[in-house]
Amino acid sequence: MKPIHYLSFAALGFIIPFGISLLIGNPLVQNIVLAIYIIQWIAFIPAYVFQTEKFFDLTGSITYSGVFAYLIYLTASGSINANWGSTVIAVCVILWAGRLGTFLFSRIAKDGEDKRFRTIKPSPSQFFMTWTLQGAWVSLCSLCAITGIASDTGIIINPIFYIGLFMFIGGFAIEIIADQQKTIFRAIPENRDKFITTGLWSRSRHPNYFGEIALWTGVALMSFSSLSGIEFLTLISPIWTYLLLVKISGVRMLEGRGSVKWGDNKDYISYIENTPMVFIKFW
Repeated sequence: MKPIHYLSFAALGFIIPFGISLLIGNPLVQNIVLAIYIIQWIAFIPAYVFQTEKFFDLTGSITYSGVFAYLIYLTASGSINANWGSTVIAVCVILWAGRLGTFLFSRIAKDGEDKRFRTIKPSPSQFFMTWTLQGAWVSLCSLCAITGIASDTGIIINPIFYIGLFMFIGGFAIEIIADQQKTIFRAIPENRDKFITTGLWSRSRHPNYFGEIALWTGVALMSFSSLSGIEFLTLISPIWTYLLLVKISGVRMLEGRGSVKWGDNKDYISYIENTPMVFIKFW
């Protein structure tokens, strides 16, 4: 793909989330979305100069935490409407971001690299696109919560909020358990060239991503009752999470590498044929 195409994708990755923030018409939301991208673009500079992806995921997690810590500060100071629902959803995102950022950073520190970036880092346009898409990831996933917290009412507490909170907790737990199961599996030397089919991984080929989709669906539901009119566009969060994890990165890349590595393995073929790709088989 030509550099101009990567830059076009980067532009699109900025225009869509920032365009939604403009349509919402809340200056606070607009400024937060813009700040999210500026953080990624600043971080891109040393990452490209030193040809490293080691703080890529960590930067995304810190951005999430920083945004919602700032929103907690605004509610505490009375700058925006304060209620405990806004604090709960902000704390949920901060806990998720802190856990995921720590997990991913420790993993890349141990492995020495993130294989996804081997062909991406040398290309300034492709690497810049990746950092911009991280800005889109942070923005689109969190826009519903940011908009809800920044609204005149703050996050409204009702049965839909509690359903969303339950989904967030469930998805968060599934993601943690799946990551822990795979970490333990990979720590055994005999499993170095094997694929995991135990625990939650016997029910889904990517249960950690199922947890991710579930928890962001929970965040969208917790935000739902605080939104109105054009603000409902921000509920794209779980759809974007699914598309990003399944169609753009994550699943697509992992399945491709798995096919190359174990494509002739009968057990792997059976696992692929009988195990759902993302959604967990509960029966």
